[in-house]
Amino acid sequence: MNPKNFTPLVFLASLGAGGVAVMPFVLMQYTIEHGPGLITRSQLWSLGHSGISAVYYSSLEAIMVLFTFIHLALTVWFAARLIPWMRTDGFRELIRNPLKNTAILAPLISLLMTMNVMIGPLRYFIPVLSDNFQSLFLPAMIFWVLVFVVVMLTEIKLLEISFSSGFDISKINFGWLLHPFLLGMLTVVGTGIAAMSENLAIANAAAFLCLISGSMGIFLLLVKMVILFKGHFQLQGLPEKHFLPSFLIVIPNITLFAISAFRFGHFLEHAHGFDLGAYFYMVIGLSFGFEIWYMLFGMALLGDYFRKNHFREFYVTQWGLICPLVAFVVLGTFAFDVVLSSSIVYATLALVMAVTIVVYFELLAKHIRCSSSRTASLGCEV
Repeated sequence: MNPKNFTPLVFLASLGAGGVAVMPFVLMQYTIEHGPGLITRSQLWSLGHSGISAVYYSSLEAIMVLFTFIHLALTVWFAARLIPWMRTDGFRELIRNPLKNTAILAPLISLLMTMNVMIGPLRYFIPVLSDNFQSLFLPAMIFWVLVFVVVMLTEIKLLEISFSSGFDISKINFGWLLHPFLLGMLTVVGTGIAAMSENLAIANAAAFLCLISGSMGIFLLLVKMVILFKGHFQLQGLPEKHFLPSFLIVIPNITLFAISAFRFGHFLEHAHGFDLGAYFYMVIGLSFGFEIWYMLFGMALLGDYFRKNHFREFYVTQWGLICPLVAFVVLGTFAFDVVLSSSIVYATLALVMAVTIVVYFELLAKHIRCSSSRTASLGCEV
């Protein structure tokens, strides 16, 4: 991909890989008794797993290793192309277009996912990180604050362009929800710092900043969803096939804000002595209940798309299918721990995780194939 044809939406591929890497970690964290703190590899294998159990958990570890590598490799690969592209006219044109400039948010979301990968899979495997976990919060906080400033300035700038530039609101699509998606990812990392840091100064600072990003994200999510659903009900039929995968982007938004609220509750408990009780059940249970029916609704809408388009063509917006599947599994593991510890729930989450991995490799194969000039005309848009 040369700079002229580059789109920052390719970072959805690295974002998705990071999400897949985190899935097995979260599944083990909330379904295995391992003592206080985040689970580590030594804790897992000290439980004496053998036979089928050992094979299963070894497979989960292999998924974490493979997709952590894919995430980091794609992040470096795309960043090397993003930087020269930002000096082209294409970048300036994209920023000025309120209907398309949300694409520039994808690299920032992927960067924040890298922090989740470091806290989850990388820390799980590397003893020096898990043994010195608390000492990492100060550098993590400094880096997160820098990202916080960049994200907030970017969001304000794009909102300013949206308000000051006229555009046809009937042409917006669910990709517009990348705004609250980014703010939700920023908030979920910050609330993680607030909930887990034993340094109250760091925890309190992170929590307050999360009130800023979280309130902005929830406000934009509600406003944009009302506008989007109103606009779609006024249309005749579904939007263009390129925009159909973005229908499901509501799910990762809900997951991020639900987990943020969950972590903020833990911050209030350990830092300020609150006893929130059923709060955690309501936050996770209500959010996961919403995602179940919305996932069924979204899949029903996408039925014809999968039968007629998905497997025959490739366009970069198809990567938008990975994050909803990842988000559903991640929030589902919280629900398994907090709401309903059922073998049916666990089996469903494991099945969706397997489907997510298959879909990821299917999209990656098409993306690689379509990136070559030899096949770029065969139903491909990269």
